[in-house]
Amino acid sequence: FRGCDLKKSSCSTFLLPSPINYIMTIPSNVPGAVLLATAPEKKTYDFMYYLKGAAAGGICCSITHGAVCPVDVVKTRVQLDPVKYNSGLIGGFRTVIAEEGVMALSTGLGATAFGYFVQGWFKFGGVELFKIKAVETLGDERAWDLKTPIYLGAAAMAEFIADIFLCPLEAVRIRSVSDPEFCDGLADGFMKMLKAEGVGGFYAGFVPILFKQIPYTMAKFAVQGNAADAIYNSMGKRPDELSAASNVGVSLTSGVIAGVAAAIISHPADTLLSKINKAGAGGEGTMLVRLGRIAAETGVVNLCTVGLLPRCVMIGTLTAGQFGIFDSVMNALGASKFHFHNPNADAH
Repeated sequence: FRGCDLKKSSCSTFLLPSPINYIMTIPSNVPGAVLLATAPEKKTYDFMYYLKGAAAGGICCSITHGAVCPVDVVKTRVQLDPVKYNSGLIGGFRTVIAEEGVMALSTGLGATAFGYFVQGWFKFGGVELFKIKAVETLGDERAWDLKTPIYLGAAAMAEFIADIFLCPLEAVRIRSVSDPEFCDGLADGFMKMLKAEGVGGFYAGFVPILFKQIPYTMAKFAVQGNAADAIYNSMGKRPDELSAASNVGVSLTSGVIAGVAAAIISHPADTLLSKINKAGAGGEGTMLVRLGRIAAETGVVNLCTVGLLPRCVMIGTLTAGQFGIFDSVMNALGASKFHFHNPNADAH
């Protein structure tokens, strides 16, 4: 290090202790010591975390949607033909089994399991990515204040991307449920729809699936997140203070609440989606014209209520299962699930 006398324009050379050692040995009472001290380690979320989140999302959605496939078959039949299937969920099961056998309840299982694995991959993985990036941009305190808008925005963006991939698979599933003789599996259904209607046939229901899935997913993640926070607050605990099993229990409970809310919000669009994928539904014309005709023929009350009970049962169970399985898979993969953090709580 060179020291200079500005008046004499002369310099001298002398040594100081190593900068590294000097910083490491600063006493705590020296001004500025806090700034020079090593910052506490902060949890980071890298590519592997998002990959694990996407995989967990795909697994949880595939398992849960596949498990409730029989309920979905009956729900879809009720929506497509309410005159015939007018005796409720249990009556619908009896009618399908009596006329087509027990195996009819598994119609569309392949398209359901694969389609919702793809959708869950992009949905859960996307929500984790978008909400964490929002927190990194806004900071913990601002993000805590805006956690509900962050949930809503992250869910909407992730679901839009997921629906691009889900829509063709959902079209094949609904067509096979409405017409059991249509195809002999997912691949056969794809080829038949492609040959008969072209690529556009796979996306005939894209608008209603957006109107169904985006509000559903926004409600699901926002309600579940806030419900989980309310449960943790009532317990006086943070997620990192509880066992993995306890956190899964919180996810299951908040998932049921979120599922019922999301089912009610998205039900009218779900009914339209089921109807428009039925061959010849809505007559000729553009997608919006056909949707308008179907809505007018069905009526607002029927759009909102026909098939709602089985849908609430299905979505309530499904959503609880999704969040429970998601947490379990993340734990198995060694990933610690992201939670919004209230910095003000640390001061108490």
